Amino acid sequence: MPDIYTHGHQASVLRSHTWRTAENSAGYLLPALRSGLALLDVGCGPGTITLDLARRVAPGRVVGIDASAEVIERAEAARIGAGAENVGFTTGDVYALEADDASFDVVHAHQVLQHLSDPVRALVELRRVLRPDGLLAVRDGDYGSFTWSPVSPGLDRWNELYHHVTARNGADADAGRHLMGWVRAAGFGHLTVTSSTWTFADPDGRAWWAGLWADRCVDSSFAQQAIEYGFADAAELAAIADAWRAWATEPDGFFMVPHVEVLARR
Repeated sequence: MPDIYTHGHQASVLRSHTWRTAENSAGYLLPALRSGLALLDVGCGPGTITLDLARRVAPGRVVGIDASAEVIERAEAARIGAGAENVGFTTGDVYALEADDASFDVVHAHQVLQHLSDPVRALVELRRVLRPDGLLAVRDGDYGSFTWSPVSPGLDRWNELYHHVTARNGADADAGRHLMGWVRAAGFGHLTVTSSTWTFADPDGRAWWAGLWADRCVDSSFAQQAIEYGFADAAELAAIADAWRAWATEPDGFFMVPHVEVLARR
């Protein structure tokens, strides 16, 4: 059976995915990039990070792949709008890439491994398409390490529920803490491991972050799956959405999203 993507591609999800840039989501990789490199972006979503990375390696060839044909259409529209002639977007399977051995200098995957049932097998496939001494760049969050204030039983329940749904999907919401081990198990060496955060602590940031998660709690694949799997009902999800909105109004409200980042050589 194919992996199940917990979030889906509803507007509530794409609102955050299109916010992502190379600067706020792949800063650990940027110093290693140079003109002329061939780069593969796995799980590219709507392509915002991909297009940023493409500008840094132009005229090098860049390919963005995603399992969703719908989101690839959005990425292609963004590519046309940006006039990025060195970029191509296509659907693809992370476990069986349509690429020759040793065909890329860099393979990048942002927030992908946390959604896979077999992340090590996927990393082995990513290693296959890297050239000798090619660079892997992977970054994943760790939901078990998310931190917020003030205390909110509703947000506590949201995090618990998210873990239940991802586990039911065969994925690991706490991927960040396992990332280094997974990369080593796939045969990579010369690892550099770092961490960074997204932090939402001002009124605009709180409103944006809480708003998108409030919407996801009632209109996303996560919400649909929580109900389908019997972990929650619509009334509880609506109450969690209200808890998100209430948290956003807290003058001292703080939310930190930690990520682990690994650079590794083939």
